[in-house]
Amino acid sequence: MPNVEMNFDGLVGPTHNYAGLSYGNVASLNNAKGLSHPKQAAQQGLIKMKTLADLGLFQGVLAPQARPDIGVLRRLGFTGNDAQVINKAAKSDPLLLAACYSASSMWTANAATVSPSADTADGKVHFTPANLTNKFHRSIEPQSTGRVLQATFNDPTTFVHHNHLPENDHFGDEGAANHTRFCLGYEQPGVEFFVYGRHAFDTSKPAPKKFPARQTIEASKAVARLHGLNDANTVFALQNPDVIDQGVFHNDVISVGNQNVLFYHEQAFAQTEHVLAEIQRKMGDIPMHFIQVPTAAVSIDDAVKSYLFNTQIITLPNGEMAIIAPTEALENLAVKTYLNELISADTPIKQVKYIDVKQSMQNGGGPACLRLRVALKAHELSAVNPHTRITEDKFIELNTWVEKHYRDELKIADLADPHLLTESQTALDELTQILHLGSVYPFQLE
Repeated sequence: MPNVEMNFDGLVGPTHNYAGLSYGNVASLNNAKGLSHPKQAAQQGLIKMKTLADLGLFQGVLAPQARPDIGVLRRLGFTGNDAQVINKAAKSDPLLLAACYSASSMWTANAATVSPSADTADGKVHFTPANLTNKFHRSIEPQSTGRVLQATFNDPTTFVHHNHLPENDHFGDEGAANHTRFCLGYEQPGVEFFVYGRHAFDTSKPAPKKFPARQTIEASKAVARLHGLNDANTVFALQNPDVIDQGVFHNDVISVGNQNVLFYHEQAFAQTEHVLAEIQRKMGDIPMHFIQVPTAAVSIDDAVKSYLFNTQIITLPNGEMAIIAPTEALENLAVKTYLNELISADTPIKQVKYIDVKQSMQNGGGPACLRLRVALKAHELSAVNPHTRITEDKFIELNTWVEKHYRDELKIADLADPHLLTESQTALDELTQILHLGSVYPFQLE
């Protein structure tokens, strides 16, 4: 097996809905209370995974969370059997019930931060689940996320799994959505790039005024310590507070990297020249390609609407790089024009491939949100749970599973239906068998 960067996409869960839970995420708020299509959403995600696999990349899948989270509702005082808990919550606090139904775990860029073995002190691949403290509906994910990751990367001689950071906003951690890595070859030592939105303890430092900064520098530095990184292979950069206030809630909405390429908006960082100089200095003799998109070419508004930077930059088997972009980027004239010019410019990026992930986009997540990147050496790749890899047969099996279990449509009012819980648990119990995960969900552990 080769040395690779493997993408693990989150499978959209059966309760995919538009509750508008993510303040600061423009797309999420704009589509609140709309009609969702869970079956179509899951199928779009699977097609995206299959498309990357067909391009010659190693592609995996991560299981969704069990929803609704009945355990959380019980912790908050709702009693009775499962159906009674749902009925009581629907009558007294439907917004809370919607939060406990959220299928946001589909965005596995928020699942964890991953450091490959080439960077870590002990030579193992390290995972730290994100605590996602800024949003209640996501803060209930980390424990199940940890179990799914451990079932997927289940060789303790190769993989190290940490607990998520303390559940306090001072250590707000959003995972790989605010982290990327620069290197020449994926198996070679690299520089890990952590982007944060504020200092939690020193409130005199710059911070956004309208929307929350979800990632703190304290969280980023804690993850780096846990993973055995050091100053020579880390860069910490402040995201521009002004762009957070314009709806850029994560760094992966304003910049994206791959190997020795950083593709970023002119307004992405607070001290751009200093950040770029530090990256290049720590990369040593490996030349970086810094591709800056000027505001004159693509406004922040167009970047957010199209998710130009919530794209994936991938390295194809022939060595060329390609951008995996949502179809919304094709529909935006300024962004389409820019991308057409980019692929003919003197950069490693030579192709753009557009993928329809509209169901995810309407809830605020593009192609990059849907995937967690894991750089693996050959022996580490062979240690990954093989049943989570997307192959032709696995694609067909998962599509058949979706057709069997998912609803075509879901309205917010449908969340009061106890049958949706039964449907979801039945589907996920079968999924854990398909992916050979064992018992990872609370309802399986009771």
